[in-house]
Amino acid sequence: MFQIGSLQPRWYGVLIAAGVVVAVWMTRRQLARRGLDPEAVFPVAVCAVVLGLVGARIEHVVTDWKPYSQIFVNAFWIWRGGLGIYGALLGGMLGAWIGCRLVRLPFWVLADCAAPGLVLAQSIGRIGNYTNQEVYGHPSSLPWAIRIDHPLPPYLSGQAFQPTFLYEALWDLAVLGVLLYVVRRTSGRLRPGTVFALYAALYSLGRLWIETIRIDHTDHLYGQRVEFWVAAVVVGVAGAACARLWSRRPAN
Repeated sequence: MFQIGSLQPRWYGVLIAAGVVVAVWMTRRQLARRGLDPEAVFPVAVCAVVLGLVGARIEHVVTDWKPYSQIFVNAFWIWRGGLGIYGALLGGMLGAWIGCRLVRLPFWVLADCAAPGLVLAQSIGRIGNYTNQEVYGHPSSLPWAIRIDHPLPPYLSGQAFQPTFLYEALWDLAVLGVLLYVVRRTSGRLRPGTVFALYAALYSLGRLWIETIRIDHTDHLYGQRVEFWVAAVVVGVAGAACARLWSRRPAN
């Protein structure tokens, strides 16, 4: 962004931080809407953010091990990009569970309250991929294709590519709209965990398509990116959980 002496803030880090702030703010509003203490979100958020970052980096390093196998210390340089959303969710859920135990807050109720803020934070964070010139798709001549200064081999400098980070950011906003609509229409009649399951299923459904056009380095399994299969599993598990919980909701 700018440099003042040794101070060199990065767009990627600033946008992730902004996403965290937005997620906490929205979670507070959802907790208050349910008659719970909105201030309880802060200790939970600290635990969730710390373990979420750890999980996100672990997923990225594990699924793209080759660049780190020779110089492992690079795995700790998160300011250069490289965070996995599913690792972030798993780590964040573990941290949130620990935080909920500390403040005596029902975990799945907290998860439902956090879901809208999480998906909005993901949308904000994806803009950081643009500033890092990463997470793009196949070469494209579409009017909204973006030019990359130093693309991955064998692509040439200045070539235009599919902005998959933008697709995901827009999909996240669409998922946010669905979640807020469901929350407002059901007026708290859903069983705990339903909103979070819906979030996980819808987000991963969009991720299935996005993974088929991304070209950044990662491991592959049966001809598809590992993240594709992870998303497929989440769609199945979260979708089944959401359907079951929805069917067991109290009658109007």
